[in-house]
Amino acid sequence: MKVLFALIVMSFVSAAASQAAEISVLSGNGARAAVRELCAQFEKATGNKVDLRFGVNVDVKKKIEAGERFDVVVGNPPIVDALIKDGLVVGPRADIGRSGLGVAVRAGAPKPDIATTESFKRALLAAKAVAYPGKGASGIYFVSLLDRMGIKSEMQGKLKPMEAEDTVEVVARGEADMVVVVATRISDVPGVDRVGPIPDELQTKIGFAAGLSAATKETEPAKALIRYLTAPAAAATLRAKGVDPI
Repeated sequence: MKVLFALIVMSFVSAAASQAAEISVLSGNGARAAVRELCAQFEKATGNKVDLRFGVNVDVKKKIEAGERFDVVVGNPPIVDALIKDGLVVGPRADIGRSGLGVAVRAGAPKPDIATTESFKRALLAAKAVAYPGKGASGIYFVSLLDRMGIKSEMQGKLKPMEAEDTVEVVARGEADMVVVVATRISDVPGVDRVGPIPDELQTKIGFAAGLSAATKETEPAKALIRYLTAPAAAATLRAKGVDPI
């Protein structure tokens, strides 16, 4: 499979390229583990270098609007669509996959029952501190769920809104009992155990997509990377990192 993947990618890259390109990627945090792994595979297969920078989707959008240089953006579909509308990204967007919300606890800690809405509600109320991304799409949705479940006021003293880079890690340090976040964000974080997805009746799906910078000077290598992220051969890596491929 790896050999086939390499052959697919090499077919995307211009045969006339005389030296490796450096591709700058601005990416949201949601699909960080999958994006990092696929970019590493792309580097190995093509010889091109990928400069990866992660952030909250809204912050990534602000950086691009402020003029920060990039060749490829990876983010939630509405973010990529907005950048296309503004002429900063070339349409159409390339959909990568999507993921629902998941729960994790500190490694070795008892895993709460979250199989049903009622048991999930009990687990939240029993926790001393629940982490979530303060500005991320999954965090905004989670807060809306508390209201929907009728426990928003009871949870106010337990909620721990975090910066994207520390949302799951705070649980690994024991500073929160659990985290509720897009499930992909839990992948590859040492010191935590995945409990599972939140109940189906409460679930949402958060998408991930890629787009090409309208100002890129590395057009062909950047297009090749986008094709790599969305190729059928990427599905196994995406699933392993918690992303359901499109």
